[in-house]
Amino acid sequence: MSQQNNLSKNKAIRKKKKNTSSPLVYFLALFGVLFLICLFGLRSCLRSKKNDGTFESYKAFGIQLPKGYDIHGIDVSYFQGNVPMQKLKTASDNDANISFVYIKATEGITRQDKRFAQNFANAKNAGLVRGAYHYFISSRNGKDQAKNFIQHVQLESGDLPPVIDIERVHHTTPAEMQKEVMDWIQTVQAHYGVKPIIYTFVSFYRDYLGSKFDEYPLWIAHYQKHTLPKINRSWLIWQHDEKGKIKGLKGNYDFNVFNGDSTDFENILIP
Repeated sequence: MSQQNNLSKNKAIRKKKKNTSSPLVYFLALFGVLFLICLFGLRSCLRSKKNDGTFESYKAFGIQLPKGYDIHGIDVSYFQGNVPMQKLKTASDNDANISFVYIKATEGITRQDKRFAQNFANAKNAGLVRGAYHYFISSRNGKDQAKNFIQHVQLESGDLPPVIDIERVHHTTPAEMQKEVMDWIQTVQAHYGVKPIIYTFVSFYRDYLGSKFDEYPLWIAHYQKHTLPKINRSWLIWQHDEKGKIKGLKGNYDFNVFNGDSTDFENILIP
C-alpha cells in the first residue's frame, strides 16, 4: 500500500513537471512562428517598396529614375557616335551612377555597327561593365544571324551576357519567327556558354514570344509611362526611359535599371 502511494506520488510529480514545462514549449513555438511572420513580412515590405513603381527626378540625367534600384545602365549604338565612356563612368547624381553599358554589335546576317569595336573597347578601358547586343531581323535565318554576332563579338570574363533585340515580326508568321529566334539563342548559347538575354517590349513578348521563351532572362522595354512593366514573368533589366541625358554629351540615351543587388549582378556576368 505504501509502495503504491509512493508510485502515485511519483506519477503526480512527473505529471506536474510535465505540465509546468508545457507553457515554455508553447511560448517558444509561438515566438518562432511570430518571428517567421515578421521576417517574411519585412521581406515583403522591402520588395513592395522596391517595386512600387514610384519615380524620382534626377536633374543631372534630365529624367526621372524608378526608386529602389541601385544598378543603372545605358545602351548605345552608332546613333550616339563614338561615346566618351569615361564621361559615362563619372556621370552621377546623388546615389545614382552608370554601372553598365550595352552596345549594339550586329544586325541581321551581314550588318555590323560601325561604332561597336571602338565603343566596346572604350567601355572596358573606362571600367564600365559592358555587353553586346544583336538587332534581330525575323525574316532572316536565325543561325546565320548568330554567326554574324559570334564573328564580331569576343566576350570576356566579367562581360554581360549577349542580347537578342527582337522588336518586329518582319512579314513572317509568329511560328516562323519563334523558330529563328530560338535558333539564334541556342547557337549563341552554345558558343558563349551562357543564356542570352531577350530584349523586347511588353506587348511583343506577350503576343509573339510568350511562355516558349520564359526560361531566358528578359530585358523589358517599357518607357511610355512611369509604371512598372505589366508582364506575367520575371525580368532582369528594365529600359525605363529613352530620353536620358549625360552631362557634356549631346543626344539622348536609353536608361535602364537592373532588377537585383550587386551580388545578383555579379552572378549574371560571364565567368
